[in-house]
Amino acid sequence: MYLYHFGITELPFTLTPNTSYFYGLPTHNQALQVLNTALQSGEGFIKVTGEVGTGKTLICRKLLNELPDHFVTAYIPNPYLNPEELRRAVATELSVELSERADQQEFTQRIQKKLIDIHRGGNSVVLIIDEAQALPLESLEVMRLFTNLETESRKLLQVVLFGQPELDEKLSRSELRQLRQRITFSYSLDKMDKDQLYHYVKHRLKIAGYRGGDVFSRRVCSELYRASEGTPRMVNVLCHKALMLAYGEGKNHVLKKHMQLAIKDTDACKQRPKFQWLWYVAVPVLIGVATVAWHFVNGAGLS
Repeated sequence: MYLYHFGITELPFTLTPNTSYFYGLPTHNQALQVLNTALQSGEGFIKVTGEVGTGKTLICRKLLNELPDHFVTAYIPNPYLNPEELRRAVATELSVELSERADQQEFTQRIQKKLIDIHRGGNSVVLIIDEAQALPLESLEVMRLFTNLETESRKLLQVVLFGQPELDEKLSRSELRQLRQRITFSYSLDKMDKDQLYHYVKHRLKIAGYRGGDVFSRRVCSELYRASEGTPRMVNVLCHKALMLAYGEGKNHVLKKHMQLAIKDTDACKQRPKFQWLWYVAVPVLIGVATVAWHFVNGAGLS
């Protein structure tokens, strides 16, 4: 691979969320601030949404790593679970023993006892669910019932939902309005702008051990931004491919042609047709001309 060629110790643009590469984009920092504020204030439901590849799982892992010690966490990364499976998954995470034929009543009693024991020990429990848009409607309702467990002053269980925008669509359904009303803190992740993308790429190379000049120039990063639209995952995919192409030609930096080839090789890059901007200019002009013509014709007809 290109590690020795660029003087780095590990691959800087892998797709696995790695908190050691956390850059601290403004949108990621703000999301973490919202999460920490909400959890410290004892809110029942918190929601973070973002498009595919914008860093939800990375923030989720960052949160798990940095929560204060008094938080007991239960983490469910794959929530495509029916209500029964979800109950058992939560019970397993909290080390609650259930019988094979445990019904909802037994689960509620045992989980509540566990939560009360944790609360008496001065700790709080937070359930973190990644890819929450995959939760069936019935399981989302189970989530709401979880947060009914409370003392006179505080929820015994807080729930953080990470999901794609489809989660918002699901929560907009009338049968989930009670759950929707309980989400008191939410945040929607933004994509990177062009300048953030440039510094993001430099940061990842630096963490990987690179100490030279720019491997990705601002000109190349502009091409990268156009294709990736500022989505971190797509930036990683394209940078990795571009580095391999530069290495193959013995170059010490990525050229524009390398990035263009990487983009061409990536199915997920939906490049806008050339001169698409003309469409956005032409349509309003045509509408304006048509409107003037209509008024002229009708005005002439009236006279």
